[in-house]
Amino acid sequence: MSFAIVAALTAVSTVYTATQQVKAGKAQAEEMLRVQQEEELEAKAEELARREGLNRTLAANQLAMATSGISGMTPESIALESARSVSSSEAAIGLSKRLQSAQRARQAKNIAKTAETQAVSTLLSGATDIYKLDI
Repeated sequence: MSFAIVAALTAVSTVYTATQQVKAGKAQAEEMLRVQQEEELEAKAEELARREGLNRTLAANQLAMATSGISGMTPESIALESARSVSSSEAAIGLSKRLQSAQRARQAKNIAKTAETQAVSTLLSGATDIYKLDI
């Protein structure tokens, strides 16, 4: 009779522990996804701020050229050159942010899988413990 009670308690404890491991893994994965979403919003805000700053700089350059009468480069050629440098800069920053976001998503997925693996390990360990009780 005592074997059955100990075995039942071990089984319940093992299942409870495994369930909590899965829940903890899911919570960590959800937190990682929330961080990913926050970083994406932050990246969009930073991009808007950069673009506004660049637009102000372009406008100031064009105004300076118009008032000083500088020759040699047209406003269009300056705007084109500025657009090229801005484009390459924005592409690099955008790629970096997308890679970071993808990494966060992979981390969240890995956290959830690790929790599931730990839960299975706990269940197997509990089953082994119950088997040892019978011996």
